[in-house]
Amino acid sequence: MNENKNSIEVKYCVPFFDLDPMQIVWHGNYLNYFEIARAALFESCGINLYSYYELNKLIFPIIRTSTKHIYPLRYRDEIIIKATLADVRVKLVVDFEIRQIADGKICARGRTEQVTVKAPEMETIFKIPEDIRQALGFSNE
Repeated sequence: MNENKNSIEVKYCVPFFDLDPMQIVWHGNYLNYFEIARAALFESCGINLYSYYELNKLIFPIIRTSTKHIYPLRYRDEIIIKATLADVRVKLVVDFEIRQIADGKICARGRTEQVTVKAPEMETIFKIPEDIRQALGFSNE
């Protein structure tokens, strides 16, 4: 469900293999959930970062992540993973929220930050390319 160009929600059901020995979702899998929503957000705007690399020799590595675990997820929990663009000037900053479908309880919040890097030189460029910004719904600010 796409709320607007800067936000998307993805439904997901927690699989058994994401659990740890305590039968809750292992903390590292929350980054996988964020990635599912982040990829859907970019795709909904017509952006494929791998294709962009092939054409422009620019990559967008994640340089920072954060996750706040609020309520544990368990096997077969049906969840909504929401990704919202927070900034696209110097970095691609995406905020995340994971909540249960059944009761709307917020289970986690997080953020990722990506920068533009010219390959193969691995030179950081301190600006998101204008065509990416426009595709994401941001004009030259």
